Amino acid sequence: MHSRVRVAANAAKGETMKFVPNYDKGFKPMIVALREFNQAVMASAHKTLSICVERNCGYNYIYNLEIFDTDDKALAEENYRVAERIIKSILWIAGGYKIYLCGDKYVYNAINDDYSATGARAFDFNFMANVYETPFEVVWVENKKDFPEAKSCSLAIGGHLDGCRIGFDAGGSDRKVSAVIDGEVVYSEEVVWFPKTNSDYHYHYEGIKQAMLTAASKMPRVDAIGVSSAGIYIDNKIMVASLFLKVPEEDFKKHVRTMYMDIAKEIGAPIEVANDGDVTALAGAIDLHDTGILGIAMGTSEAGGYINLGGTLNGWLSELAFVPVDFNRDAMVDEWSGDYGCGVKYFSQDAVIKLAEYSGYTFDENLSPAEKLKVVQKMMADGDERAQKIYEDIGIYLGYSLAFYSQFYDIKHLLLLGRVTSGKGGDIIMEKAREVVKAEFPEYASISIEMPDENSRRVGQSIAAASLTDIAK
Repeated sequence: MHSRVRVAANAAKGETMKFVPNYDKGFKPMIVALREFNQAVMASAHKTLSICVERNCGYNYIYNLEIFDTDDKALAEENYRVAERIIKSILWIAGGYKIYLCGDKYVYNAINDDYSATGARAFDFNFMANVYETPFEVVWVENKKDFPEAKSCSLAIGGHLDGCRIGFDAGGSDRKVSAVIDGEVVYSEEVVWFPKTNSDYHYHYEGIKQAMLTAASKMPRVDAIGVSSAGIYIDNKIMVASLFLKVPEEDFKKHVRTMYMDIAKEIGAPIEVANDGDVTALAGAIDLHDTGILGIAMGTSEAGGYINLGGTLNGWLSELAFVPVDFNRDAMVDEWSGDYGCGVKYFSQDAVIKLAEYSGYTFDENLSPAEKLKVVQKMMADGDERAQKIYEDIGIYLGYSLAFYSQFYDIKHLLLLGRVTSGKGGDIIMEKAREVVKAEFPEYASISIEMPDENSRRVGQSIAAASLTDIAK
């Protein structure tokens, strides 16, 4: 897919932000930083930095960024800072293990240093190599004529409601399974389980198989199985998933990676496995009878999924938790990835906790993050002004970040889900995000920002998961 800077230019030169968070005054939205950089570059001597991020099967994402054409060290460093944040975004939105760069050797050298086994982005380097089972590399392209050509992917996803189907949703605290006949849920159950703390792969295998067999017993036959699960899946294989965090690496590779396919083989039905974010977006597409849907779940982390304008998947990761949304180098650092300003600290329970502490609130140190979120939610229910301002700030984060996400996704609908959006707080987030977009980015004001109701979420997710697999005629 080709992309270029589609920066909102509605602001007058020198204008930055019309909305500043109550408690996070240092917030510098990526879209604002990109807008300011673009304005400065276009007013100076400039050139094109061509970026290509390649993933499985040679599919890629191409982005052309205008940068300063200069020998000035400070401007060269600014080129690098912006380019690195864009590359980081593409890696976690589209996915990839190979970065091609053409147009600026300074940027290439800095990126090559950072995205290495010992560099600042060693986490990204190792993660992507593991996901794609291919060594990560940064490649310099001297001549533009040798630059890769765009190669995109369109994967049909779901919408198949015919026949007898099993829909399975693997959550971190419970697993859900449904029996669906011709688009109607005839049986559904939720079972509490503890996948993230269990190291025995048999526990996962038998638990999932039993759930599917229970659903199968409620139908005359099983024509297809669809699975919705957190994590990264390629060709129905489990590449990365927090559900199996405690399973030893050897057991994971031998028994877990192909687990869903192995169970489907036992049952004797074809299977499709998809990221739960993509399935959420699919559920929205089915419910809204529309396309161009970005789903964002704000819970323990930030999860994402996307159905493109054609009603298919792009084959992207959409791991928005690791996509930078704040350009401020002093922004909070994610403990896992070691990077600053990434979505996980802006659209999750961590964001609520962070902002509460910025407001001066002191939590009981014995409380878990989920319990701290509940404290703030109770404050909100009780009409505490601090809580209201916390949710307003998340809404400001979201409004600006939606404009940044729109540099990569064509969005008609933004669906919000997850514990952080529960109650009055969710309404405030939506209202403030809409306000920001309308005032700052009128070109994106047509994007609807909404939350599905609880029933739609439960039943819709179930049907969407069941609909993943096309039954061969």
